[in-house]
Amino acid sequence: MDIKALADDLGLDEDEYLELLDLLVDTGMVDLSNMESAVKAGDSDTAARAAHSIKGASGNLGIMDIYELAKAIEAELRNNNLTGIEGQLKEIKEKLEALSTLVKG
Repeated sequence: MDIKALADDLGLDEDEYLELLDLLVDTGMVDLSNMESAVKAGDSDTAARAAHSIKGASGNLGIMDIYELAKAIEAELRNNNLTGIEGQLKEIKEKLEALSTLVKG
């Protein structure tokens, strides 16, 4: 991941961008937890809102792998499909954890 290029695309310096990535990790993990709870409770609307939040934040920062996963999950949830997304949820978690390692060292 080219932090400098991603930061430049947004008109930020690298430190500012890393702060935003840190915020993405923190809020993304909360949204992911909320999404998992909502899926278990059968609440596709709440789960879709959490997926939308992750999609928006990651897309704004140019983290397209997470964006694409969240977009696909949101589409499934908007269609009231609560099954078969566990693998994608796990993948988002792994990617957020990798970002956390990158940001926090």
